[in-house]
Amino acid sequence: MIAGIGVDLVDISRFESTLDRTPRLLERLFSPAERALKPRSLAARYAAKEALIKALGGSDGVYWTDIEVWNESSGRPQFTLSGSTADVIVARGITAVHLSMSHDAGFAVAYVILEQNEGNPG
Repeated sequence: MIAGIGVDLVDISRFESTLDRTPRLLERLFSPAERALKPRSLAARYAAKEALIKALGGSDGVYWTDIEVWNESSGRPQFTLSGSTADVIVARGITAVHLSMSHDAGFAVAYVILEQNEGNPG
């Protein structure tokens, strides 16, 4: 059963300008592995994290650095969740987290679907 859906769209040049103005955001928003990526990939990961928060219905107990986005060898994006963010997922009975991301024409977009078993309202 679908427990939540979230989507986010990021203007890549605006996002890059924000990172240039406030370099500490890299450490606040991204894992060490993510920080090495190009701005368009960072924008997509930011959108993914925002979409996850929207799918959860808010950010209570969710921390940016507890959410890491990485790609399988096939290119399929995945989340690795840790800390209190992982605890929120477990507490809500989420059994699957689906993620899709893309970037083109100066924008990055991410879409998240959360699933839970029938009868588990979280």
